[in-house]
Amino acid sequence: DGLNVYRGLEGYGHDRHVQRAQAPGEHLLPRVHRVVSLMKRWLLGTHQGAIGHDHLDAYLDEFTFRFNRRKSASRGKLFYRLAQQAVQVKPVRIAALSQHKG
Repeated sequence: DGLNVYRGLEGYGHDRHVQRAQAPGEHLLPRVHRVVSLMKRWLLGTHQGAIGHDHLDAYLDEFTFRFNRRKSASRGKLFYRLAQQAVQVKPVRIAALSQHKG
């Protein structure tokens, strides 16, 4: 992927390869491309591209949660359950989130 964001990652060694448009019928993993495109758009739109490496796992977890429930018929119930969980668990300080590695 040739996204400029990857250039700033330290210690991330990879061969930069940009996949150009292909002839019809030669699409390589079209659903994967769609999910990656949606994720990039979500990160740039929702978070304005200001994502930290410390919290990248949490951002991806949130995207996965939203993506898996994008066609849910009961979105109001999902919000209710999320709010219910938020008030039932102990608060977590931001420093504890940054220290969590898995």
